[in-house]
Amino acid sequence: MLTPLRNPAYRKLFAAQIIALIGTGLATVALGLLAYELDPKNAAGVLGTALTVKMVAYVFVAPLASAAVAKLSRRSVLIGADLLRLAVAASLPFVTETWQIYPLIFILQAASATFTPTFQSVIPEILHEEEEYTNALSLSRLAYDLEAALSPMLAAALLLVMHSNDLFFGTALGFLGSALLVASAAFPTKGSIGDDESEIPFGKRARGGIELFFHNPHLRPILFLNLAVAAAGAFVLVQTVVIAKTNFGGDDGTVALLLAVNGAGSMLGAFTLPRLLKHIPEKTVMLAGALLLTFATMLIPLALGISSRTPGLIAIGALWLATGLGWASAETPVGRIIRRHTSPGQFGQAFAAQFSLSHACWLVTYPLAGWLGTWSLTGAAIVLAAIAAVSAAGAFSTWTRTTASPMMTSQSS
Repeated sequence: MLTPLRNPAYRKLFAAQIIALIGTGLATVALGLLAYELDPKNAAGVLGTALTVKMVAYVFVAPLASAAVAKLSRRSVLIGADLLRLAVAASLPFVTETWQIYPLIFILQAASATFTPTFQSVIPEILHEEEEYTNALSLSRLAYDLEAALSPMLAAALLLVMHSNDLFFGTALGFLGSALLVASAAFPTKGSIGDDESEIPFGKRARGGIELFFHNPHLRPILFLNLAVAAAGAFVLVQTVVIAKTNFGGDDGTVALLLAVNGAGSMLGAFTLPRLLKHIPEKTVMLAGALLLTFATMLIPLALGISSRTPGLIAIGALWLATGLGWASAETPVGRIIRRHTSPGQFGQAFAAQFSLSHACWLVTYPLAGWLGTWSLTGAAIVLAAIAAVSAAGAFSTWTRTTASPMMTSQSS
């Protein structure tokens, strides 16, 4: 799985991704502490609003940014986005009012919504072999999972020697390191559209990626899979703390352990997918992942009904592990499908559209999981499992028979 790291350009870009992710993880911890410091009675509301602002930026900025920077050097776009994120992170320690958080978070996440799809569009042009690209997708998945697990621990260690606001300076250093690594990497820097498309109006470029997903039969199933992932994942991320503490009388460590188990399931998927996809088509793997997400969410009400603490937590942990595995299986191979069924000139638009559309699903399921959960955890699980089931069925019914398997693709090339 480490073969892509032999490529010098990818090695530097992957290092940039890791450093930026660590910085982002520190910012997540620092933001929660800043919210509590500024408004202790409404810290959860402040943080919830900030996260909503983040999702709005992800959904609406990505396709617009992709169109706006399409004619620019991608190196310049990546470095510019990193420097903008650096400036915002360095400004957050000086915030004195809660309202100031929201525009800064919007700018920060708008820069991320520009950086991430551009970054994703570069990788398939660096790694030409499908096996190497698959390994790179798994490495990226592992990086996100490890960041979620390790960043809080790093933040806790740093808080022993510095004020919480100083964590934002660590975030800024992460973005600076990312910018320097991007600047030193050699990769194709042309814009995401070709010369023959340079005169396409901005509006058409902005919606071009979205239209690709709705009109291209090979990409359309991804729309349904995104919703299946968001339905199951939102319940896990929103309700774990309630289940651990209220239902089973656990503590903060129990919450962390359950989330770590979910991450372990995702990492297990990332480790096994490169080998699995050599023999099994993405369609089979991704639909199996969606079904696993559905059945795991369906079984949550049974696990919640267990009266004993330890067996109940073991049951929840097993379902969280399955959810992580299904999540990785349904989501990680998406880049392979985008790469295979769009032209290099469409990579920027396609990855920006996937970034936007997938986060749009989370924008719906996050509040749904929260609102329904305040009424009934069992009811919330049933509704979200139904959404995942309908989404999996939608993906199955729309998946075209002409989608090539990895074996077919390698033979045709």
